[in-house]
Amino acid sequence: MTPELVILFEDNHCLAVVKPAPLLTQAAPGVPSLEALVKSYIKDRYNKPGNVYLGIPHRLDRPVSGVVVFARNTKAARRLAEQFQQRQVRKVYWAVVERNAQGEPPPEEGVWEDWLLKIQDEARTERVTADTPKARRALLRYRRLSITPDGALLEIEPETGRMHQIRVQAATRGWPVRGDALYGAKLPFGTAAELPRERIIALHARSLTFLHPIRYEPMTVTAAAPEAWRAWTDEFQA
Repeated sequence: MTPELVILFEDNHCLAVVKPAPLLTQAAPGVPSLEALVKSYIKDRYNKPGNVYLGIPHRLDRPVSGVVVFARNTKAARRLAEQFQQRQVRKVYWAVVERNAQGEPPPEEGVWEDWLLKIQDEARTERVTADTPKARRALLRYRRLSITPDGALLEIEPETGRMHQIRVQAATRGWPVRGDALYGAKLPFGTAAELPRERIIALHARSLTFLHPIRYEPMTVTAAAPEAWRAWTDEFQA
């Protein structure tokens, strides 16, 4: 079933939408993806013949939901990509994490700094020492929004954009993202899935703040948390 496209912002230069989990952000032709969904929408809405241009300055992991911004022309694509590369985009995530082995939730707030290494030929990252070849620094800040009997809801602002950064940094401290079995989570999240690729995790890209690629006005686009999150986030939804 093709998911319904939720549009948060749209003009001639960029388009911000909500990526549902577990849809891929980008995929090969013929494989369902958010990119294909957006291109189909633009083609139908504006009666565009031939191929539709769509720049992709950033991505979300398959089991993650939330805001994704696309560019509708090459100038916007270049300028948005530069903002992401130069860490000028403010990214806010929500994560439901499990309690650690001692039954404790994360402290009220904190800064996590690590060195991460992408494992060759695997869709996985691990925490390593700073002197490890090809290791990259990862930094994030978080605050705890609420505590639950089996975990906590965190609001997270990553200052770097490493592969699986939030997932690894939380898990290596004993607070894995709920549903994230790849990094040691024990509790499920969302509807049970038959296939591993259909599983979702409790990580949601809540908002993006960036400069409009043409007008250079500050913009914030915010995505409501999906239905699976209601027990944790209803009181925080706008």
